[in-house]
Amino acid sequence: MELPVNRFRQALREGRTQIGLWCALADAYATEIGAAAGFDWVLIDGEHGPNDVRSILAQLQAVAPYPAHPVVRPVNGESDTLKPLLDAGAQTLLVPMVESVEQARRIVAATRYPPHGHRGVGAGLARASRWGRVADYVHRCHEQLCVLVQVESRAGLAALDGIAAVDGVDGVFIGAADLAADMDHPGEPGHPEVNAAVLDAFSRIQAAGKPAGALTLNEDRAREHLAAGCRFLAVGADAALLARATDALLRRFTTPEGDAPPTHGGY
Repeated sequence: MELPVNRFRQALREGRTQIGLWCALADAYATEIGAAAGFDWVLIDGEHGPNDVRSILAQLQAVAPYPAHPVVRPVNGESDTLKPLLDAGAQTLLVPMVESVEQARRIVAATRYPPHGHRGVGAGLARASRWGRVADYVHRCHEQLCVLVQVESRAGLAALDGIAAVDGVDGVFIGAADLAADMDHPGEPGHPEVNAAVLDAFSRIQAAGKPAGALTLNEDRAREHLAAGCRFLAVGADAALLARATDALLRRFTTPEGDAPPTHGGY
């Protein structure tokens, strides 16, 4: 059996823009609905979504028949956090709150087997190797792994050039929501000061030869991000889409025409 090809990683290396959907409902059925829409990638959120290893595994399995590539965001970049996700078959990780070169290096090392890293060896028991059926998995799996790091603070921006240059970091995602809070604009990811920092970060990431990523639910800002060279962009989130659609449906039957719709902040 052959090692599965990471087409998302391949697309980023070829400079092709990848449009994604954020999935935070922690439900395989909901994530499959998003994947079936035809997005290039779906983000399975283990940081802010109520996920665990089993629910993430179920979503990886649900997405597998579709072209959409699953990206998993763990709660942190520690080795014992990443190891079961890699064994479950996650080939692309988006690790949050990265603020230093050393932290980025540790994250990369956690995805590599010795002597190139410190990932624990248990591939024969794991879905990632198809339970030992993928020949030379231990020696070759890094060829299809994609490590994305998330910079979302002023400290992270200060170290951004070095972080982006780390060997094994395949892309850098700018988290505008946490960055806004750290820049004294909580709840305002679209604040002009924050947006300027995001766009500047895109330029710096590109200068390092790496693809830049982001999430925004604002369509005008999404198009601005794409024009600025953002290469993997999530343009919606399942929880927000459901909240907005249910709000709008109820409003049509219960409120006078012209009432202002409620807003869902954050992105």
